[in-house]
Amino acid sequence: MTYNFLSFTEHPHIRYNPLRDDWVLVSPHRSKRPWQGQVEKAEEAVIPRHDPKNPLCPGATRPNGKVNPNYEGTYVFTNDFQAILEETPKPEPSDDPLFQTAQAQGTCKVMCFHPWSDITLPLMELKDIRKVVDTWAEINADLGKTYTWVQIFENRGSAMGCSNPHPHCQVWSSSFLPNELAAKERTQRVYKEKHGKPLLVDYLDKELKKQERLVLETAHWVWLVPYWAVWPYETMLLPRRHVLRIEDLTDEERNDLALMLKKLLTKYDNLFETSCPYSMGWHGAPTGEWLKKDCSHWQLHALYYPPLLRSATVKKFMVGYEMLAQPQRDLTAEQAADKLKKLPDQHYKEKKG
Repeated sequence: MTYNFLSFTEHPHIRYNPLRDDWVLVSPHRSKRPWQGQVEKAEEAVIPRHDPKNPLCPGATRPNGKVNPNYEGTYVFTNDFQAILEETPKPEPSDDPLFQTAQAQGTCKVMCFHPWSDITLPLMELKDIRKVVDTWAEINADLGKTYTWVQIFENRGSAMGCSNPHPHCQVWSSSFLPNELAAKERTQRVYKEKHGKPLLVDYLDKELKKQERLVLETAHWVWLVPYWAVWPYETMLLPRRHVLRIEDLTDEERNDLALMLKKLLTKYDNLFETSCPYSMGWHGAPTGEWLKKDCSHWQLHALYYPPLLRSATVKKFMVGYEMLAQPQRDLTAEQAADKLKKLPDQHYKEKKG
């Protein structure tokens, strides 16, 4: 059969990601195929509010023998099993272009959101979510005085490798700019030099006009599915104002961010009526020596990567073609945005209660 025009909902096509300078294959016709693969168990286990054996709980003893204080809000401590260390020696220089090594210094922190283990961000009160936002800002500013990059990220759910149900995130800071951010530094700088406007500021302006992939809007924030999204329900959270780093947010923007986080995570949980697993993180202008450089091409944003595809028991696997060639998705970004947008605003657990 011959088609005279491309249909985004029927025909395979590739979409460009200007942040990574790469492409994603979109195959919407494949969403009709039956599934006979692996089934993931829905995460609805009963979690105790406080477990003295849980190393993240107030008053609990961690593997290194240290005892957590009886904290009542957020709590930050140095990871007992750090991936990066503050003191590491410089490697000897190599003349061989195929065997290059560089020094890696840094520190890793764990940040607990709340003293209760049986609660997640969308079910927390706004004042408690605001404390999370403030702590993110404080730790980014503090570690950013020393390190080039501070990566705030949360892995939620065992499907994303999180073995502890207590609400928390991690913060890894490093003396180097990681791969993803090195790419974003280059692409955003080149875009602003060519077009005279920060890439993501320009992108948001155009998405607001198109109204095709927006999911939620508040006074200061916009939640959308990126045109180039890879994961089925991948999303991006952007401030309406040009902001370089999370610590630059105003009091009003922080309050509004707390509200947006509660709203967007409620929709994620309502998608398949389960505590939606995901990896999320904040990307803003680099820190350390970059604090003295012009970083006006950067725009603060958060990214959410949930793996679920068709239900609470079926997730997307990045294997085969995705590992060896390029990313691929079935559901289009527009279809994903439309589904998320239509979900209820009230959390399914509160509704059942």
